Amino acid sequence: MSVPNVNTLWGRAIVDELAAAGVDAAVLSPGSRSTPLTVAFADHSDIETFTHLDERSAAFFALGRAKQTGHPTPLVCTSGTAVANYHPAVVEADQARVPMLLLTADRPPELTDSGANQTIDQHDIYGDATRHSRTLPEPEAADRKVRSLRTAVARAVATTTATHPGPVHLNVPFRKPLEPTVETDEVPDGWLEAHPLAAEGRDGPFVRTTSGRPTLSAADRAAIIEAVEAADRGLIVCGPADRPTPDRDALLGLATATGFPVLADPLSGVRFGEHVESATVLGGYDAWAPALRDTLPTPDVVLRFGASPTSKPTRKALAAATLDAPDEPPRQFLIDPAGGWREAEFTATDLIVADPTAFASALAGRVTGADSAYADQLANVEADYWGLVADEERFFEGGLLHETTALAPDPSTLFVSNSMPVRDLDRFGAPRAADLTVLGNRGASGIDGITSTALGADSATDDPLVCVTGDVAYFHDTNGLLAVDRFDLNATIVLVNNDGGGIFHLLPIEAHDTFEGYFRTPHGLDFAPSADLHGLEFARVGSREGFREAFTASVESEGTQVIEVTFDAAESHAIRERLQERVSEELAVRS
Repeated sequence: MSVPNVNTLWGRAIVDELAAAGVDAAVLSPGSRSTPLTVAFADHSDIETFTHLDERSAAFFALGRAKQTGHPTPLVCTSGTAVANYHPAVVEADQARVPMLLLTADRPPELTDSGANQTIDQHDIYGDATRHSRTLPEPEAADRKVRSLRTAVARAVATTTATHPGPVHLNVPFRKPLEPTVETDEVPDGWLEAHPLAAEGRDGPFVRTTSGRPTLSAADRAAIIEAVEAADRGLIVCGPADRPTPDRDALLGLATATGFPVLADPLSGVRFGEHVESATVLGGYDAWAPALRDTLPTPDVVLRFGASPTSKPTRKALAAATLDAPDEPPRQFLIDPAGGWREAEFTATDLIVADPTAFASALAGRVTGADSAYADQLANVEADYWGLVADEERFFEGGLLHETTALAPDPSTLFVSNSMPVRDLDRFGAPRAADLTVLGNRGASGIDGITSTALGADSATDDPLVCVTGDVAYFHDTNGLLAVDRFDLNATIVLVNNDGGGIFHLLPIEAHDTFEGYFRTPHGLDFAPSADLHGLEFARVGSREGFREAFTASVESEGTQVIEVTFDAAESHAIRERLQERVSEELAVRS
């Protein structure tokens, strides 16, 4: 057994170690400096490879796979600006706590700051967005150095999925020759046999990392249980999380034991599923949450899981419960396994560093005296709200999201864009006893990389995938459509075309004379040629009936279809406002 040169040894050791750590796929972008890594991945039978031409789209594609699987899909690129193109997805992975591993090839260190071609300072290029970042040692057939390499790779994979998951960056410098076709004397004959541990690694990861989970002491748990049992009006709030947080069984147990209703963000993993038939899971609160300040009773205990809720009215209502009664504020418990603070109103009273599922299960097994009166009251408000939505005959953007969640196959994955689509999903996506995995990029909430992230998620599941995206987000990531044909993906892409930035209708700038040209920025684009370019089927509809027909046909078909649904942004906004007025009128009658 032999290797032609030290770069081949290095690339094989890295990829072998990744496979030993459980990595089963990688996303590669073409480039010369990364040749040792690319060839090693291509030659490894246990790792599926995806080659993506655009590094920005590639990074979001890997992000989508990680959102779907909970494990990193390593990224490989050449040196220079290719590395910088990963940055938007790195930021999203950091903020949303998504596992990500970046292997960026680099030039030899002495070329930094020399004007050498395609050479930039790549060390720590992503700043504090990574959980760990380092430049690996230069390749050398040295026993201790190769063992160091294997240790670094094994630890990097484990760090991506630790209690505070996120991106890890390994910068990998290589000197020429880069190709395995060039033989050198850098790896002496017999070196592999003489150093079997370094050359072959171990059976499994070179270093096994065992992570515990944070739990509470009996005394701390008892104090929380006392507060929960004393509550007359308790709430459970589940914010965005790629995995149900807490898991659905633990949540059901907690809701049943306490009698608390669950305000379930559409991205929480708990708005949809069989458990909604047994617990009070509410999804229309974005419309009626403001009433928690006046016509509806204020909660006195709130248990919060996941990231900050998508719903601004809900965030403001929870804050107002404290600000309106500073002498006797409600107890708001933030349960976060990493001890992070994800509450930007700064009114929560308690930070609980504990595993959410274990915490919920522990409380469910000990809390007594459940009272569902408050849950019943909010459930009645919720039922009236969904009645108002059903009575709305006009087809508008919010109605599209209502239809999508009702018609999505069971099971399936729904990926939704930022800006208006996720807000409409939050307000108009009714809870449903169906196995829907709902994902979105709510870490940094950008509109770049939406299509690529969705297609990455699609590549990691056999279930149907639906992506709902806005026109500007679709335009931002048309490069991402290249993945459909390259990776033989089947998806339904619902393109909400309101000709520009419809979300700005929600802001005071709508009344200013700069609104049209500088904020809404109508583009007038015909998106059909984008489907032609990538060999996709394309349909344009403008009615509820037309959408239902096209959507149903798409999710039942092979291949990828783009369904463009045209709307007038101002009209959709007016319908949302009128519905909100009707909700306020109904609540006023109740009071």
